[in-house]
Amino acid sequence: MRIVLLNPEYPPIGGGAGNASRHLAQALVRHGHAVTVLTAHWRDLPRREDDRGVQVVRIPAARRRADRSGAREQAAFVLTGLVHAARLLRAQRPHGVLAFFGAPSGIVAWLLKPWLGVPYVVALRGGDVPGFRPYDFALYHRLIGPVLRRVWRGAAAVVANSHGLRALAQRFEPRVPIQVIPNGVDATRFAPPPARAWHPPRLLFVGRVVYQKGLDVLLQALARHTARDWHLTIVGDGPYRPALMQQAAALGLQTRITWAGWQPPERMPDFYAQANLFVFPSRHEGMPNAVLEAMAAGLPAVATRIAGNEELVTPQVGRLVPPDDPAALADALAALLPAAEIRRRMGAAARQRVLQHFTWDAAARRYAALLRAVWGVAS
Repeated sequence: MRIVLLNPEYPPIGGGAGNASRHLAQALVRHGHAVTVLTAHWRDLPRREDDRGVQVVRIPAARRRADRSGAREQAAFVLTGLVHAARLLRAQRPHGVLAFFGAPSGIVAWLLKPWLGVPYVVALRGGDVPGFRPYDFALYHRLIGPVLRRVWRGAAAVVANSHGLRALAQRFEPRVPIQVIPNGVDATRFAPPPARAWHPPRLLFVGRVVYQKGLDVLLQALARHTARDWHLTIVGDGPYRPALMQQAAALGLQTRITWAGWQPPERMPDFYAQANLFVFPSRHEGMPNAVLEAMAAGLPAVATRIAGNEELVTPQVGRLVPPDDPAALADALAALLPAAEIRRRMGAAARQRVLQHFTWDAAARRYAALLRAVWGVAS
């Protein structure tokens, strides 16, 4: 198949959705498909490049930061994306478009479909689903909701990356059937180190430093364990960091936390290799890539019982706790911080769970089968 993938995020910019689109695109190429990604340009990145067989085209979209974008950048991607996507679709005549996010990518595909006749599939990622992170997106979702309904209804298929996200999406638009294809992980790149020290506890969090991720709850929980010899590394950046640093100082934790900031993708395996417990106290997710990467790297996980996490973290590989519950999180940590052997066994089970159920090759096969079916492409 010839596939055009639209996503304003593609490494080295963006977060989990950007990484997911890259790994999926590369896996589709390995399976014999031709994939071109149309994404946002940033700084001195090449306008065009070959990324392990994926043809990447970067277009102007007023991108100001590597790790996140706002309404201005989203609107810019719609405007410039219409022009560049139209040129690309005319030149390549693909079988269809795979739009990561209902907005802005899905809007571009929806507007071009009547004009060029190219069918599209929408891959929901979380923030593009009304009801997700209402503390951040309530107004945005109210404004864009009517457009999202039209985008979903016009799609050949709509896909969510977890059952929890599908349930949220169907509460918003019950008339559109939504399939589930979970994220995968590169289990070769994210693998356990040859030798991992399981004591003392070395905790790791990876993600944007925003309210959504629940780091304030994690700090409250860790403050109950100051008698133990633990250290936390936070990889990521965001507007919530100054407030969290003040909270850490007030709790007397500032010397026990390393704020590593945003890191390029090629450095991430090293951070997982140096840790021996992954913590992920997020309030809302679709299907968190960071948890998958940690599990592939052989780390047990303490995470919140929310969409995505519930499908990844079983009792054999970690612990799930209610979101926004410092006491429950502290209790889970109390059981694992001193238990190096239990963490080691959980880490080994986490790795096996990923290998059995959550590889990008498996995700690519499911996407390819869906795209063939809805686009009418013979196998």
